[in-house]
Amino acid sequence: MTSIGPMITRRRALLAAGAGLTLVAPGVRAQGFPDRPITLLVPFATGGYNDRLARAMAPFVQKHVGQPVTVVNRPGGGTVLGNTFFLQQPDDGYMLMVHSAGPYIPVSILTRNARYKADDFWMINLPSRDLTLMACATDKPIRSVDEVVASLKRDPRSLSVGLQPASADLINFALFCQAHGIDRSRVRVVTYDGGGPARNATAGGVVDVGLVGGEGFLPIKDRIRPLLMFTDEKNSDYPDVPILSDHAKAAGFEAAFVEGSQRGFVTSKRFVEAAPDRYRILLQAIERATKDPECVSTLGGQQLSTTWYGPEASNRAYLATAALMERYASLLRAS
Repeated sequence: MTSIGPMITRRRALLAAGAGLTLVAPGVRAQGFPDRPITLLVPFATGGYNDRLARAMAPFVQKHVGQPVTVVNRPGGGTVLGNTFFLQQPDDGYMLMVHSAGPYIPVSILTRNARYKADDFWMINLPSRDLTLMACATDKPIRSVDEVVASLKRDPRSLSVGLQPASADLINFALFCQAHGIDRSRVRVVTYDGGGPARNATAGGVVDVGLVGGEGFLPIKDRIRPLLMFTDEKNSDYPDVPILSDHAKAAGFEAAFVEGSQRGFVTSKRFVEAAPDRYRILLQAIERATKDPECVSTLGGQQLSTTWYGPEASNRAYLATAALMERYASLLRAS
């Protein structure tokens, strides 16, 4: 199996935790910060994993930061609109992002001519580490990934495939088609601006097959038939679903895939450098919210991740993904 960079297996990545930053004591505020509401900006449509994560976390961040926390969605342009808007805001700490930072920020730079750089952003914590899942609606006649392959090889236009443009899911589909000798340019690909719409289209049978992050499928798991996980490890959420490494071995090719979304709290590097005291207050609030037993229980019930990796590990993962997306830039630009 081809090893693709340091992010190839989510379970053996990022076991280091925390950033080693000193936390301010409860009640301490830098120059009265914060003294007004804080906004969580989600650069995707409503209903997707990031949107659900932001809305589920907001009450707990509010509890630990001491000010109201609201969620605003600003989708469009493969996250370029949201990313650009965020960087145009004052570096005062009153807006944060909840984002699939890896791979969407670097991918937007590679494919959308975005004017920002990958290191303009700073990862506070990326608790969600996902994988691409190929699935269909339960009422579709498709029973296995082998049927998908056979159909697309016979006629690439025989199935519609839903996914998000310029995403890890698209790269995985491109590598999948390449390995099987399927002409991807002829496949009826339907794109969606967000994981929520793509999953709903898959579960609702709007498309024949969808490739989207597996974590986001969990709340509607009873409405889909999982066909293939793009990973080299079995997954407890989908214990009986074939994994790419086994599928590739049976089909006679070398498995190649990229990790799915790395989601969580993001700010700008400018803010971290310009207002370190305010940053530490937000870091403390988000860490405490993430580890709050009530938050862990609440988000666990919604199948949302609350792992605390911290800034050091999260930024390392994000920048590794940025380098990986650069490696597959040609596949992204050809989409």
